[in-house]
Amino acid sequence: MFTAPASLSLALVLALAGAGCSGGTSGSGGAAKTGGFTVAVAEPDHLTPGRSTVGWDQLRVLFAPLVAVDTKGAISYVQAKSVTSTDARHWTIELRSGWKFHNGEAVTAQSYADAWNATAYAPNGWSGNGQLAGIEGYAALNPAKGKPKAKTLSGVKVVGATTLEVTLTSPDSQFPLQLTPSQLGFYPLPKAAFTDPKGYDKKPIGNGPFKMTTAWKADEGTTVKAYAAYRGTRPKSSAITFKSYADLNTAYTDVQAGNVDLAYVPVSKYGQAKADFGDRLYTYDAPALEFMGLPLQDKKFKDIRLRKALSMAIDRSAVNKAIYGGLYTPATSLTPSSEVGAETDICDACAFDPAAAKKLLKEAGGWSGELTITYPGGLGLDELYKAVANQLRQNLDIGSVKAVPTADWAEFSEKAFAGKITGLNHSHWGALYPSMQATLRGIFTKAGGCQVCSHYSDGDVDKLLQQADTASDTASAAKLYNDAQKRVLQDFPVIPLFYGSYIYASTDKISGVTVGPADIELSRISVVG
Repeated sequence: MFTAPASLSLALVLALAGAGCSGGTSGSGGAAKTGGFTVAVAEPDHLTPGRSTVGWDQLRVLFAPLVAVDTKGAISYVQAKSVTSTDARHWTIELRSGWKFHNGEAVTAQSYADAWNATAYAPNGWSGNGQLAGIEGYAALNPAKGKPKAKTLSGVKVVGATTLEVTLTSPDSQFPLQLTPSQLGFYPLPKAAFTDPKGYDKKPIGNGPFKMTTAWKADEGTTVKAYAAYRGTRPKSSAITFKSYADLNTAYTDVQAGNVDLAYVPVSKYGQAKADFGDRLYTYDAPALEFMGLPLQDKKFKDIRLRKALSMAIDRSAVNKAIYGGLYTPATSLTPSSEVGAETDICDACAFDPAAAKKLLKEAGGWSGELTITYPGGLGLDELYKAVANQLRQNLDIGSVKAVPTADWAEFSEKAFAGKITGLNHSHWGALYPSMQATLRGIFTKAGGCQVCSHYSDGDVDKLLQQADTASDTASAAKLYNDAQKRVLQDFPVIPLFYGSYIYASTDKISGVTVGPADIELSRISVVG
């Protein structure tokens, strides 16, 4: 059995048994302060964890995860007491006893099993379904054709009130990382979620530091209050009001006016955010990659020298400064540094070198005709791709390079999945857990959620990723994941641009704003004025 203390960086842990925790049996931290603060959020689609794709901020305070990770990548336990395995395939999750949902119902192993089964059952159509795909029995609940022959995951067994045994389809050293806060499909559910699913979806009962006292009101929001019986680290404020916004640009203006205390900064405001908010601007490198995909099936893009020339002709630092106010980080690898153990500064073709780019393009036979960059309209990406198009045209002496927006995201997605984009295209991948596994498998394997972004897979890469998943120690696994990304870079199938960022702005009413690695930590915020 592999074990690790709570201070261990969470890269590739096989067993995280027993050392320190962020949730004790009697609670920890200071008492919640009087008063609350207001947070701007987008209107949620659902507030049942396994169903939600938009209600992250609310659910991350209403529910407690099994495992948490801090800004330095150190892991700690919350609802879990330990997560252990001897072979990375068969896992035992021991829960802390005495924890309760906000209605007084005990949080048990069955609470998790019921929630995971509901999320994984295809006919339910819950958005978190794919998060459970690595558990044995998932295929039976999600057949390619026909109705499922089972309703529960064979790989999830309740063997005691606080003990859950999980069997994966194959060894996966990253399983503990998948239990961190942003993987909403791994939260537990009380019985009320099944007896009154419609009502529960508007007023969820969680096991976290805050309790919902009134149901969510469409296009308005709700207020949650600190849960007095919470057995984890107590929140720093007594209440949070979530205010619904259809346009985050409006929310940004409302923070400036003091009408809301905290809001996510939309990309369209990056250039002015530092000047507007100064030290009340909070940024963190997210486990995300902004990049451009290439139609590798088109013979025009077959030559790796052409692909590298396009990348080396882009001055990422200049674009970042001019458009994003320096808030982004130019990518120098395929995996952001926020993914624990990830190496950066390994992408030679990510460095701006117009002379070398012209030389490579000439060696590749040059470029004839128009070059297009397709991106989704309406998301504030216009200036970015206009700048990239100008740089490619000027630095490579290509006669015509055009940035072409679609009407919206729906049209862009439809074209991408239909293979109708003929030039470069906007791509983004955001990992829900801070592991290189999530990014490399998501973008560069056939089963990945963003394989349509890269059009790339390779047998050597698959083998390295499989070896990393089954590695017996953290150092070996990290090396293999890095070897996999280096192998991908040998083929250079995509053009990395920037690592993603989480960026928030606040009023001076609050303090202790902490961002990353799993997004904003609302329970750590204090009211000071």
